[in-house]
Amino acid sequence: MSNTDDFRGLTFMNKIGHLYYLSLEEVMGANGVKAVLRLANLPDYLEAYPPSDFKRGYHFEAQAATSQALHTMYGPRGARGLEMRAGRVAFNLGLREFGPLLSVSDLAMKLMPPAMKLKIILNAVTQVFDRFTDLKPHIKEEKGQFIYHITQCSNCIAREPAPNFFLARGILEESAAWASGGKRFVVEQTCCMGQGSETCSFNIGKEPIS
Repeated sequence: MSNTDDFRGLTFMNKIGHLYYLSLEEVMGANGVKAVLRLANLPDYLEAYPPSDFKRGYHFEAQAATSQALHTMYGPRGARGLEMRAGRVAFNLGLREFGPLLSVSDLAMKLMPPAMKLKIILNAVTQVFDRFTDLKPHIKEEKGQFIYHITQCSNCIAREPAPNFFLARGILEESAAWASGGKRFVVEQTCCMGQGSETCSFNIGKEPIS
C-alpha cells in the first residue's frame, strides 16, 4: 500500500493551480471559489490565484484541501459534478496555454485515425504533467483501451481513499473529446493508491460512445 503521506510537500507548477481556480470560477463563480478557499483554509489565494508561471509552487495539499472543501460544501455527488466540469474547462484553458509545448497541429490531427489521435493527445497530456508536476504519470496501451497511471497523487491525501480524482477524470475526458472533434469516450478511474493499488489508474476506451 502506498504511503500517501509521502505525497505531502509535492508540487504542481503554479500554472496548474491558476488554471484549476479559473476553471472552478467558470463553473461556480468568483464568490463560490472564495467560499471554497475559505473553507479549505487557503487565504493566500483569496485575492490572487497562483501565478500563471512554470515555477513549482502549487502544493498537492492545496489541491487536496480544495477538493475536500468542495465535498464538504456540496456533498459527494455535487462535488463530483463540479470537479469533473472544472477539469473539462481546465483542459480547454490549458490547451491554449500549452499548445506550443504539445506540438500538436490541428491539420495533422485531422488526417489521423481516431485511435491515433487519442493516443497522441493522451501522450501529450502525460508529457505536460510529467514535466511540470510531481504526479509522475505514464500511459499504457492495451487492446480496446488506454490506461493512464498516476504514481504520486495529490487527491489521495484529501479524504477517505477512493477512486474519486474527478478533476483528473474531467481533464482526460475533455482531452479525448478534443482529439476526436467532440466525441465522448468512456473514462473511468479504477484504482486508487490510498486503497492499496500501485497507481491511481484511469481506463480510457478507444472507441467513442457518442
